[in-house]
Amino acid sequence: MKKKDIRILLVDDEPDILEILDYNISAEDYQVKRAKNGIEALAKAKDWNPHLILLDVMMPEMDGIETCEKLRKNPNLSESVIVFLTARSEDYSQVAGLEAGADDYITKPIKPKVLLSKIKAILRRLKAESSKNYFEIGDLTVNREEYNVIYKGQELNLPRKEFELLFLLASKPQRVFEREQILDKVWGREVVVGGRTIDVHIRKLREKIGDKHFKTIKGVGYKYVV
Repeated sequence: MKKKDIRILLVDDEPDILEILDYNISAEDYQVKRAKNGIEALAKAKDWNPHLILLDVMMPEMDGIETCEKLRKNPNLSESVIVFLTARSEDYSQVAGLEAGADDYITKPIKPKVLLSKIKAILRRLKAESSKNYFEIGDLTVNREEYNVIYKGQELNLPRKEFELLFLLASKPQRVFEREQILDKVWGREVVVGGRTIDVHIRKLREKIGDKHFKTIKGVGYKYVV
């Protein structure tokens, strides 16, 4: 997917921040639209179906948390990536945002280089999602049809559940998966397993692929980091 085809919705009640974000992102040839509050964001997202939504947490009328929850209830926006813009001291907002369905967050003041690197990471995720059974991310290659994993040129023989967990997380890099989502997608609703089961499998994957690729989001779940 080319940059000019990527649609990015900016949501913030501060005109100066919207202007800075729009200037830097548009300069990279992405499509950009603005919304000054949550209500306007819901309407524009419904009509435009953006690939990425940069969403401020603290806004009048409807804050970012509520806006995110409503966006996630729209099935047509299920693949949209939502990234929160939060102040450094807003640890609660970061956790609440992830629990509301956000994929990531960027702390203010926003640095253009960090912002653009986040967007590029999201592009890698969209590229990975275009192929459901095979993808390459950095040093990692995963082939679901053959249950084959290659990391740094070495083939790894993973047990089935480790493979499924890796495939789930790595197929959508930077996206946070809640523990309940992981249990449902990897083990299924019919199988009863303890919460520590996920932690044990993550530990085994870290031993084989490296700690840096599996980030724990405290109180929420895990995500794969490129």
